Amino acid sequence: MAEPSPPPTSEYFHLTYPLPYVAHVEINRPDKLNAFIEPMWLALPQIFSHLSTSPSVRVIIFSGAGPKAFTAGLDIVAASQFGPLIQGGSPQPSPPSTTPSETTNTQSLYSQPTGTPYTTQKPPPPPPSATPDPARLARSMLTHITTFQDCVSSLEKCAKPIIAVLHGYCYGLGVDLSLCADVRICAPDTKFAVKEVDIGLAADIGTLSRLGKSVASASWVKDVCLTGREFDAAEALRIGFVSSVVEQGGGKEGCMAEALRWAGSVAEKSPVAVQGTKELLNWSRDRSVEDGLRYTAVWNSAALQTRDTGVAMKAAVGRRKVRFEKL
Repeated sequence: MAEPSPPPTSEYFHLTYPLPYVAHVEINRPDKLNAFIEPMWLALPQIFSHLSTSPSVRVIIFSGAGPKAFTAGLDIVAASQFGPLIQGGSPQPSPPSTTPSETTNTQSLYSQPTGTPYTTQKPPPPPPSATPDPARLARSMLTHITTFQDCVSSLEKCAKPIIAVLHGYCYGLGVDLSLCADVRICAPDTKFAVKEVDIGLAADIGTLSRLGKSVASASWVKDVCLTGREFDAAEALRIGFVSSVVEQGGGKEGCMAEALRWAGSVAEKSPVAVQGTKELLNWSRDRSVEDGLRYTAVWNSAALQTRDTGVAMKAAVGRRKVRFEKL
């Protein structure tokens, strides 16, 4: 399979390849705690769509640059100055008053002078209202929100498994992004929070839909989402939000070493098996066991025809490593 074209470059993300078949995507805005602005989330689907289809990539590591944060979430300073978040809270100007002379002039445009032949004349378009029409504003907001959701969901839709390396601050959008990863590990200093309630909105990019399916306690999910309170790495591990807290090495460096070990191990396995496993797990998560079994049977009726199965079985019996073809 030919390599797809390279991904568009972005100043906000570093893309490197630290191991064979392993890509590393690093959020690159450390001076702002890797807080997201619009060009950043718009770049996500371009990057992850490229990696999803690249035969030279089997596993992806996702992290944040700098020592202080995976990401502090949405850049609320930028969002408070421009964007749809301020529309609902901004006072709307009153419509301009119409003077008698304006009324007379407007009427003259539509009236036909007495004694002249009737002609069809289109009236001029109405002037834009100073007060936005609620239906049109709602459509604009819907488009903005669903576009943002789709950008973040591009991680979940990526065919390759993603391990999120969390450290420092992981607030708001950081929780959204990490929930779209397949595996999450964190450093002991990591601080988490679903902060949207503290800026006047219900989280709408994925946390409220995914968090309850990622941990066992609905009570805990409602606790952190309703209060916006911070929880630490130990609590995240206890509730099952992360797979492990990497004590050895400390901070991001220790987590990256563990992520590289994990990614290298998965990258050595059959990409047919790995990508099929991710697809089936994600598909079955939102459906009944019966539906999941049926989809798995249909999927494997094609996937089991791969040469990888026979090669992997012989390698396991002979206790030797094997290199699998690109997918």
